[in-house]
Amino acid sequence: MEHHVYFWLKEERKNTADRDLFEKGLADLYNIKEVAGGIWGQSAETPERPVTDKSFDYALSMSFETIDDHNVYQQDPEHDVFVDAFKDWWEKVLVMDVG
Repeated sequence: MEHHVYFWLKEERKNTADRDLFEKGLADLYNIKEVAGGIWGQSAETPERPVTDKSFDYALSMSFETIDDHNVYQQDPEHDVFVDAFKDWWEKVLVMDVG
């Protein structure tokens, strides 16, 4: 299954120091053993199209072997560390899971 998360940061968090911390937090999530792979980053510099939304600041895409692995990941204490550290940093977060 695939787990996709889009983050819109609050304006006051859009500085180099905060972005560096947020990026480290994103990268650390991939150390959770149930995560089979994926990427995180900012919007790719693809051509503008009417169907493309580039308004987000960061996106995270993770793959899991099973939905059960995803569910274990959601309950992992390291996942909670990320959420607790950054939940006040985002203006909006959107999750889209595909399985």
